[in-house]
Amino acid sequence: MGLFGFGKKKEENAGGCCCGGACDANSMENAKEAMNSGESIKVLGTGCSKCNELESNVKKALEELGMNTNIEHVTDFTQIAAYGVMSTPALVVDGKVVSYGKVLNKDEALIVLRKARGL
Repeated sequence: MGLFGFGKKKEENAGGCCCGGACDANSMENAKEAMNSGESIKVLGTGCSKCNELESNVKKALEELGMNTNIEHVTDFTQIAAYGVMSTPALVVDGKVVSYGKVLNKDEALIVLRKARGL
């Protein structure tokens, strides 16, 4: 055993999750299902002003593209972590994280949406 814990092996969470045990098997299963839900747009974040601003800008971009403007705002930490996102706000298009850690303006959102949807 090393001084101050150096040289010790880190204990790993049996579930392989990064939350340190804050989630349970049920919430992890819900998160996995949400990731594979098909065609969708999701904003991941706590509901702060930056998350809401990203949602608003993405909605404007979707309207300009003539796409369905339904956006799911995911605030559950377990679901956010299931995407591997540690910096919010984040944008998920059709199950893939396309932006994280910044607020996209409408024009940036247009570019990201076009690329993600192959337009």
